[in-house]
Amino acid sequence: MLSTAANLIKKLACEHDLSDAELLTLITSTEPDINKLLACEADKLRRQYYGDKVYIRGLIEFTNYCKNNCYYCGIRAGNSLAERYRLTQEEILACCAEGYRLGFRTFVLQGGEDAYYTDDKICAIVSAIRKQHPDCAITLSIGEKSRAGYQAYFDAGANRYLLRHETADAEHYAKLHPDCMSLENRKRCLFDLKEIGYQVGSGFMVGSPYQTPQNLVSDLRFLQKLQPDMIGIGPYITHEHTPFKDMASGTLEQTLRLLSILRLLFPYALLPSTTALGTIHP
Repeated sequence: MLSTAANLIKKLACEHDLSDAELLTLITSTEPDINKLLACEADKLRRQYYGDKVYIRGLIEFTNYCKNNCYYCGIRAGNSLAERYRLTQEEILACCAEGYRLGFRTFVLQGGEDAYYTDDKICAIVSAIRKQHPDCAITLSIGEKSRAGYQAYFDAGANRYLLRHETADAEHYAKLHPDCMSLENRKRCLFDLKEIGYQVGSGFMVGSPYQTPQNLVSDLRFLQKLQPDMIGIGPYITHEHTPFKDMASGTLEQTLRLLSILRLLFPYALLPSTTALGTIHP
């Protein structure tokens, strides 16, 4: 006779959805081998949709300046101990040229919300990459912008945009961010990106301070509403130069469990994992 968790995993693999209570049971279950059972079903579905294909992305971290003071982030504006840097357009293009030589066909420009890179500067960089590598995808991960800014980047040649919502619960969001930031605006950005025509990626931290299992269910429900093309999650990792320096990090075990649940909820989605070589989408 199958256990409660095993039955729920079979149901999720077949129907790609569960009730809130059932999702909560899977997230919190202490039944032995639940992660192994989830991973097995998730791998079956992954092979059905993607086979053994792995897509490599060239990640270019081009600035670690940021105007924001998110309480969990090491590059927050208030961290005076961070060693800051910015890449020039020429340096970014050189990275793309080397990446192209190595076989990369997607470039991800990622950085903090750095006011130095105005919309015009970002458009110039994107246009230059598009001209240099017309057969490549260009992904941006540069935070919350105006709809007009997102449209300008798209018109310049950007195809994809990554913006984690981090948490879909407004009360939890307020515990992780200063008052000048809002979950409402983060969600607005994501739906603007979808409407413009980007391939959109979102996601959340696992094990972030004050996070509850109910928060994780809210994250899954928000993603169902958004229907992103890419979903990126990862464990919260404590940084010594933040207000959360004494908080525990998220666990690998819980992150892997959520990854399996996401695969079963979103069979089509690209689920990235970061490596030293770039970003791999299984």
